[in-house]
Amino acid sequence: MKLKILGVLALVAAVAACSDDKAANTGSASGLGATSAPTGAAPGSEADLVANVGDRVYFELAQNNLSSEAQATLDRQAAWLARYPQVTVQVAGNCDDRGTDEYNIALGNRRANAARDYLVAKGVSADRISTISYGKDRPTATGDDEQAWAQNRNAITSVR
Repeated sequence: MKLKILGVLALVAAVAACSDDKAANTGSASGLGATSAPTGAAPGSEADLVANVGDRVYFELAQNNLSSEAQATLDRQAAWLARYPQVTVQVAGNCDDRGTDEYNIALGNRRANAARDYLVAKGVSADRISTISYGKDRPTATGDDEQAWAQNRNAITSVR
């Protein structure tokens, strides 16, 4: 019985080693110089943006200023957009479910505009970026706790 278990473990290790070699040979495409989508996503597509660049930035409670992490994501988006000049995007501002509808629509607008303005400052033509605010109407996470609220305070860039 022990011999069978050892044989199965050896087989699993051999298969895992083959998988690692294949991954090592394909290289990483997460850097800005990548020209193809290693995920199988079509270059310049929504799936490419999500998988290789990141499509959303997050905000603190009742804020629309961009953190350094948000700026880093938007820097990658600007470089990606420079690589695909035919692509247009929409930036959607979102809020958690606290506050009035009116307040959250206005805050979502400020968040979407903050992301758009940053991309424009990085050289992306303003004509390629539209904005919209969903306020608290399109949460990405369910729940009434800080973890869910933090995920819902975002601006999401999507390919149009």
